Amino acid sequence: MKKVSFTEMKDGTKEDYLFLDEYEKNFAGKTAERILKFMSNLTDTLEGYQISRLEHSLQSATRAYRNGESDEMIVAALIHDIGDELAPLNHSEYAAAILKPYVSKKTHWIIEKHGEFQLFYYAHHLGGDKNKRDKYKNHKYYQATIDFCEKYDQNSFDPNYKSFSLDFFRPLVKKIFSRKPYSLL
Repeated sequence: MKKVSFTEMKDGTKEDYLFLDEYEKNFAGKTAERILKFMSNLTDTLEGYQISRLEHSLQSATRAYRNGESDEMIVAALIHDIGDELAPLNHSEYAAAILKPYVSKKTHWIIEKHGEFQLFYYAHHLGGDKNKRDKYKNHKYYQATIDFCEKYDQNSFDPNYKSFSLDFFRPLVKKIFSRKPYSLL
């Protein structure tokens, strides 16, 4: 297998980077499949919840779908907590970073901030500030983030809710992650 000529990036040639660019594009094109595979393994949960992380994600996406949300919002609802496994203290930012190149600024902001907005439902029980979200009160996506949390996140822990399967959402995930990126960095 062909390899680049450098051991330090500063020594790479245009030929090296054109070569790598092809591999990067191919790898990026498989993002949807990697996300779906990762999501399919979220069958465990933190102790105490009545449903798995996967089921929470499916309920969120199903609710968004049934409410007529855009494809990107449905996919965002599906993967909004994908960071729980690897970045439990900043899971919202993790999920938003995955979505950023493929979704609007509005959807990105909603997912990035949803963790702080979710505090509204429980922080006061733990001695925290349930109104932490109020620091964003003048932001244009403030109400949209409240709506996301109310309609698709805080209410998606129901073991009796009939959600769609991960396979149902597969075409939407592939559609969103095959878009031409809004931005790369």
